Amino acid sequence: MASTRFIKDRGLTARMTLVMFLLGALFVGLIAILMAAAGSAGYGGLIPIIGIVGLGIAWFQWYNSDTVALKAMGARVVTPQQAPELHAMIDRLCAMADMPKPRVAVSDTDLPNAFATGRSPERSAICVTRGLMRRLSTEELEGVLAHELSHVAHRDVLVMTLASSAGIVASMLTSGARYGVIFGGNRRDNNNGAPFWLVVLVVSLVTYAVSFFLTRMLSRYRELCADRSAAFLTQKPSALASALTKITGEIATIPNRDLRAAQSMNAFFITPAISGMSFKTLTSTHPSLEQRLQQLAEVATALGRPMDGGPGALGDGSVGPLR
Repeated sequence: MASTRFIKDRGLTARMTLVMFLLGALFVGLIAILMAAAGSAGYGGLIPIIGIVGLGIAWFQWYNSDTVALKAMGARVVTPQQAPELHAMIDRLCAMADMPKPRVAVSDTDLPNAFATGRSPERSAICVTRGLMRRLSTEELEGVLAHELSHVAHRDVLVMTLASSAGIVASMLTSGARYGVIFGGNRRDNNNGAPFWLVVLVVSLVTYAVSFFLTRMLSRYRELCADRSAAFLTQKPSALASALTKITGEIATIPNRDLRAAQSMNAFFITPAISGMSFKTLTSTHPSLEQRLQQLAEVATALGRPMDGGPGALGDGSVGPLR
């Protein structure tokens, strides 16, 4: 993790470390089992190649994460002259957190959301939507930006890229195994065991399923960590709580067509672009709103600042239009 003033949560860090260890063990186990099966079936050199290709894909996604994410949202990088208030807010938060300032981008969508991306704190970007700036007060927007800066400081893009490696390789193996079962499924290993491609298909499917749930668990932990870090940095947990409540409520009013267009970015967003579903599932990338508000209430108590519902009415004190 980068050296910043964001407060550490040892409990969350321990849980995230455990999940990362399990994902690493899953990846090693996948390669070891399939290499053993491949050696018996005469495919000894195939599995390492697929593993290397999968890691290469993960590396490419991480290395170009900022470019890909900004393009996916149709965002443009803005200068201090184009968005002075937004830049001033990020300048202040970066000084408070003692971290490098990321690039600042704005997406023209009315979907109220924000995300952080980039392969390192020095090569990062914070993106907010016009819909978010229109709906939130200055203090609420500050809480959201602090949340996203915490993701940058904790290198969460790198963490989630590493976490997804086992799933990427398992997905590639699953796709290849389907063709193998169809076109070469009658080939068995030297011990007359199950066909090699059938073994690959079963093992990779199980690995992908376990990786799917573990990465989403890790994603929920990182969101809670970012909420907590932002609340302590700004000393205004009620402002972030108010922002989360507004964003979640406003997303329910966005047309389904716009929500579908943004769903590929849900893992990056501060709240998922999904309407009318419960977040209390193992498949969610984010904790439930209730869980996040409960944690922010605990932070408020620790700071001696009881939750008061957040500052301002909808749109009160919002950041001005871009130039």
